[in-house]
Amino acid sequence: MSIFVGNLSYEVTQDDLSSIFAEYGTVKRVQVPTDRETGRPRGFAFVEMGTEAEETAAIEGLDGAEWMGRDLKVNKAKPKEDRGGSFGGNRGGGGGGRNRY
Repeated sequence: MSIFVGNLSYEVTQDDLSSIFAEYGTVKRVQVPTDRETGRPRGFAFVEMGTEAEETAAIEGLDGAEWMGRDLKVNKAKPKEDRGGSFGGNRGGGGGGRNRY
């Protein structure tokens, strides 16, 4: 299971997140998704901790906390929804923005 961290500063790095979550236990992995076109962080991340107890402690300690000028949103990550192989299944919201300019 991993932790979803939202409302992050666009300046945040994996090292920044690793250091703040390390206060609650062992950080196994940090993933900061970036925008495909700009390469900038998208304002959220996923963190995996060593144990469920460490995850719970991090969520309780950091949810709503102010960090880098933002109030963090920290909770258990929900499983990624299966987009399936149906007609047009992978054509939704993400790609359409390129042609608007």
